[in-house]
Amino acid sequence: MRFVIHTIDRLVRRRKGVFEFCDEPDCIFRVSIETAPCPLRVPDGEIPVGARVLVLHFWNEHMPPIPPTGPSLSWAVKFHRMVAVSTEYLARAMENDPRLAGVKAVGGVTPLFTAGDGSAAEGIFTRLGFAVSPHRNPLGRFMEFWEEVYAWLLMWAFTGGNQNRRGLRGLRRSDFWISADQFLRLYGSPSGKGATGGDRARHGPNRWWRQA
Repeated sequence: MRFVIHTIDRLVRRRKGVFEFCDEPDCIFRVSIETAPCPLRVPDGEIPVGARVLVLHFWNEHMPPIPPTGPSLSWAVKFHRMVAVSTEYLARAMENDPRLAGVKAVGGVTPLFTAGDGSAAEGIFTRLGFAVSPHRNPLGRFMEFWEEVYAWLLMWAFTGGNQNRRGLRGLRRSDFWISADQFLRLYGSPSGKGATGGDRARHGPNRWWRQA
């Protein structure tokens, strides 16, 4: 069953044009270039329907394994750091990779937390500057349900069954978005031409994760 789900996941990624922008082993994101299907809420305003956006997809094979007893403090710390350092890799790519040019927002949809649940995972994304809100599919609750089923199956397939303990009924996906301009202001290099990770650690706001 897991093999089938992994195969479907590869086909879905191919159809959506998901690609790796970085080959670092601690990079937790893949990306795709898409158009906003509805207005997207960002901290500094709203991104209109049809805008070109950079969608983040969790790189399942790079996700830290969830312990059999569920997410632990050490797991949360590792995940925390991987998400934070991945924003640095992404900012560097946005400054240098022409495939990522011209996007208006950065973000995506995740089943890892429910907007407003006060979880550590939600806190990671709000602290990184993303606006978090409940996911709403333009086609309605019916499509949201099947998206949640697929998300739950992926979590089951890639975590060995140690997925989020909310179960399918408690699973609700959440949007997390930030404007591309604000993302680069926060995590881009001072020159805008791609600093080293060390330079960005000294100058960028991501220094907080290194102290966690």
